[in-house]
Formats: sequence, C-alpha cells, structure tokens
Amino acid sequence: MNVEVTPLPGIGVRQDFSIRSGRRIGVITYRDGRFELILSKQDDPDATAASIPLAPEEAGTLAGLLGAPQLVTQLSREHHDITGITTRQLPVTAFAHRTLGDTALRTRTGASVVAVVRAGTAHPSPGPEFLFSDGDLAVVVGTADGLDTAAEILTGG
Repeated sequence: MNVEVTPLPGIGVRQDFSIRSGRRIGVITYRDGRFELILSKQDDPDATAASIPLAPEEAGTLAGLLGAPQLVTQLSREHHDITGITTRQLPVTAFAHRTLGDTALRTRTGASVVAVVRAGTAHPSPGPEFLFSDGDLAVVVGTADGLDTAAEILTGG
C-alpha cells in the first residue's frame, strides 16, 4: 500500500493512502504536535469529507488500537503450537515515563515484554533502559497467570 506524504509548508505534513472504495484516509501532523484524522469525499479524493482533531495522546491511542492487534495476532500464531504460552497486549499506565527495568516484570512474573507499540510503531525487543510513554501498549509473552500479574503491575504499579 502506497502512503503519500505531502509537506504542508508552515503547517506540517499530510500522510494518506487510498482505501478500497477509492476514498483517501490519512493524518495531518501539525508542527505544534496536534493531529487530524481525515477522510476524503467519495467523488473527490482531494476534498475532505470529514476530519477529526486529535490530541497527541489520542493519536497515540488510536495508532495503538490499529497497530498492536496485528502484532499480537502474528505472535499468537507463532506461539499457537506451544502449550502454556500466551501473547497479550497490555496498556502501560503505571510506568509511563519510567523504564522497562523499573517494572522488574520478568523477575516478578516470568513474562517477557517482546515489543512496545507506541503511536502505531512497534519497538521490538526493548531493553531494560526502554522508557515508557503515555499510551504505550506492551506486547507480553508468558503463561496466563504471568500475564494476569503483568497486567496488574503495568496498570497499577
């Protein structure tokens, strides 16, 4: 799928792509950090039919919703034949602005963070120095009990 990137001088950058119906869907990233989700008109791909302004944390959450499930599905398929191993995406709310090492997750649960999804981008194999941000989703692999405990730690500290 081709993503078109269009600089908007003095404003920011527009990134969009054509969907099956012929419409274009995309995001404008403003220089001041704001985002706008845009959808073109059916009969004119250059005209906007709808736009939704998004704060940075809202854009990050939306990106995580769209990107993280694909990563979790792929990992789940890969671990499908391994009894007792599960993959889950977990929101990181208690450790925003702290490192993965601060969680002591593997020591406390036996579960491992195999990736962090931030604003739709996967950060694979994060090390203990990886700094979590607001809206991050941790992709965690482990036993069901380990993942339950990991969820408690990542959301409640």
